[in-house]
Amino acid sequence: MSAGGLLLIIIAALLIFGPNKLPELGRVVGRTFKEFKDATQGIMEDQPQGDKSQPQELSTPVQESSKPDEKRLPE
Repeated sequence: MSAGGLLLIIIAALLIFGPNKLPELGRVVGRTFKEFKDATQGIMEDQPQGDKSQPQELSTPVQESSKPDEKRLPE
């Protein structure tokens, strides 16, 4: 954004809100950006990184039966 565009926005804000409301408006906008930043950091920290995103499979030994057609019940 150019300096002229920024100056135009400041003048429009002064005309719309008045000089008494601008500091309060600035604080509200600042708090909003801070809360947004904190929320996005919280979301990024909750996401698993790299290999941790894949669940680890538990390996169980496979028991071979002597009879191929015999079915085993779970223990």
